[in-house]
Amino acid sequence: MNRHISSRHDSVADAVPDNWVDARAPQSWRPYLRLARADRPIGVWLLLWPCWWSLALAGIHDGTPYPDPWFLALFAIGAIAMRGAGCVWNDIVDRNIDAQVARTRSRPIPSGQVTLRQAQIFMVALSLAGLAVLSQFNLFSIVLGLASLGVVATYPFMKRYTYWPQAVLGLAFSWGALMGWAVVKAELSLASLLLYGGAVAWTIGYDTIYAHQDKEDDALLGLKSTALKFGSATKRWLALFYALAIGGIAAAGIAAGAGFIFVIMLAGGAAHLIWQIVTLDVEDEKSCLSRFRANRDFGAIIFAAMVADMALSAVF
Repeated sequence: MNRHISSRHDSVADAVPDNWVDARAPQSWRPYLRLARADRPIGVWLLLWPCWWSLALAGIHDGTPYPDPWFLALFAIGAIAMRGAGCVWNDIVDRNIDAQVARTRSRPIPSGQVTLRQAQIFMVALSLAGLAVLSQFNLFSIVLGLASLGVVATYPFMKRYTYWPQAVLGLAFSWGALMGWAVVKAELSLASLLLYGGAVAWTIGYDTIYAHQDKEDDALLGLKSTALKFGSATKRWLALFYALAIGGIAAAGIAAGAGFIFVIMLAGGAAHLIWQIVTLDVEDEKSCLSRFRANRDFGAIIFAAMVADMALSAVF
């Protein structure tokens, strides 16, 4: 552990103000918690929601009244561990780039709070925790979960070669849309694949918003993103991807046998995404960050729609 942390390391530039890591975590733990983005829990929610959606979708198909609480808890623990491991991997790969970007140079590795060796050990520990969670599922789910590692490992390199790194992130971050269904049913089906497609489109949308915060630095460093590719047409592209997201989620629900309450509440989710697009100012970093974080609420709306459908179907 690094024992001497200067005042400039009190927090990471884009952390949530007054977050629990900076305010209450033991001093010696803070660099590692920051490395795992524990001071920015939004990523855990964005990784977790497709998992929980998929569990609920399988429950709709099977006619159960609510998602299995044990599986919900396991996915929550797994999301915390694997989101942390993914962030550490991303920071290891990007450590030299992060040192040149204003928003990221205060992260633990480029700022010297954590050494490269310490980061690698921490990533292995988080990955083992994720593996322990995965081992609680059926064999099909274990194999499916391990299959995601190639996409996860590839993602940090994509912005060097393609304007579509957000698509690769979508493939990785949406994997839970397959996993929940697989955990319940030990197979995949059309409903789970449609949900995965919708989640990928959603991820491309919200991460494009996020990427607008770094577009000037990315352009100077020769890095690529959908934010740079879409430019002034970003809102039109967001409308496309968010429409695909709603369409994919709706089709998944219908394929699984969801009823009218799901469709009604899904309309609320669509309204939320429209609000994001209409109110977004891609030239304002605060606007981009707040609209990006608002996707936690969209995920909650979709999950609530699925759970409400399960509960109503059980009654009637």
